[in-house]
Amino acid sequence: MKLICIGRNYLAHIRELNSPTPDSPVFFLKPDTALLIRNRPFYYPSFSTNIHYEIELVLKICKTGKNIQEKFAGSYYNEIGIGLDLTARDMQDQAKQKGLPWALSKGFDQSAPLGAFLPKTIFQDENNIAFHLDINGNTVQKGNSGNMIHSFHNIIYHISRFMTLRTGDLIFTGTPEGVGPINPGDKMEGYIGDQKLLHCLVR
Repeated sequence: MKLICIGRNYLAHIRELNSPTPDSPVFFLKPDTALLIRNRPFYYPSFSTNIHYEIELVLKICKTGKNIQEKFAGSYYNEIGIGLDLTARDMQDQAKQKGLPWALSKGFDQSAPLGAFLPKTIFQDENNIAFHLDINGNTVQKGNSGNMIHSFHNIIYHISRFMTLRTGDLIFTGTPEGVGPINPGDKMEGYIGDQKLLHCLVR
């Protein structure tokens, strides 16, 4: 199973990090050991002092495909869920300054808390899916799939040009603006619409 994460897919988030806007989807991988499931707590690691939350819609791939055309991409996922791409921002910034890969800042253990999934058939318009993240009862991030630079179908088309998608692969589709740090004691709750699908305590 692969965890494929799309970066820089919301303009406002690109601007808040002062990053260039890509012409095509930017993606990176997390190992399966990054998954944190069943609402288990996230234990703050000793190697970072600046872990950031990034709430994202997640696609679950339901069949194997390679070189998938956009018009057929919708048949390759049947569930949409919510997840967090936790980022060791201090490590990422140091790596960027040195021109080094920043895989460690994204792929460390438990860096991908994953919530529940919903069947995609319940969504009347996949280009209008609202989602948000609450921390300690306060909304810190709000997003909508309609604001993505690259749609679900375009993401699948692009990824599958380079690597085969297989049943069970997960695609994190990018985060909106409003990212920020978490601290021990925080309670993170992820929603699609008004339905809570993710609950994660920081310890």
